[in-house]
Amino acid sequence: MRVMSRTFSAPDGTQLAYRIQGKGRPVVCLPGGPMDSRYLGDLGGLSAHHQLIFLDLRGTGRSATPEDPSTYRCDRLVDDVEALRIHLGLARIDLLGHSAGANLATHYAAHYPHHVSTLALIAPGTRAVGIAITGETRRELAQLRQGESWFRSAFAALEAITEGAGSDWEAIAPFFYGRWDTAAQHHHAASRPSNQEAVALFAAEGAFTPEATRAALATYEGRALLLAGEFDLNSPPQAVVEFAGLFPDATLSVQPGAGHYPWLDDAARFVATTAAFLRQAA
Repeated sequence: MRVMSRTFSAPDGTQLAYRIQGKGRPVVCLPGGPMDSRYLGDLGGLSAHHQLIFLDLRGTGRSATPEDPSTYRCDRLVDDVEALRIHLGLARIDLLGHSAGANLATHYAAHYPHHVSTLALIAPGTRAVGIAITGETRRELAQLRQGESWFRSAFAALEAITEGAGSDWEAIAPFFYGRWDTAAQHHHAASRPSNQEAVALFAAEGAFTPEATRAALATYEGRALLLAGEFDLNSPPQAVVEFAGLFPDATLSVQPGAGHYPWLDDAARFVATTAAFLRQAA
């Protein structure tokens, strides 16, 4: 399927890039990381149902590095999403955010609720709404993978990290995939953030105001989908259930056998769930 690459100017003059794939009703897609949006692929084939518009956040992918590093902060990135909406000429957008990108999507919906038709939060980060995820929650979830060949060493690394005595993040990578097969390993290797400054400043002090965001979501009139992976240590189902409860009208889906990238673990199930939600909201 043809992929088109384009650019536009952010309010501060930074040149931002996005790619378009598929046909149909547009869906603006925000990556996590912050990292190059290419790791999203075409979201398991969702592009067969919608025109997907993938934004490369500033300083990542093909987007330029800003002169002011403070603009990497999540709340500051809201202006870039709004500039993209205006550039696309859309009165309202269907907005999809994955992982940390869900924090940005949530911020945008809180600030510009009348510019959002639907909100799809996939394996969402929860910092924007102040939902804490404990080490114990992650350890309990990890125990579901005991039958895996890699479990023992990965779990030892996870325990060390949660206790503050380790930092071997590579060792725990299998926990973020429903299957730690060749495809997952290749995806992981190609999905590392390249701009560490952007990663460090995304959640800098002032980036999140959970009480204000929760209050805004309580009056949000659009529909929301919150999709969690059954095994996802980054966004455990328990936390995503709590997140969904903040919306007046939310659809919650927990995808069986999935990790942090549900479109990789079971593309057909992910696309069926997400496309059905977007179709109902049309």
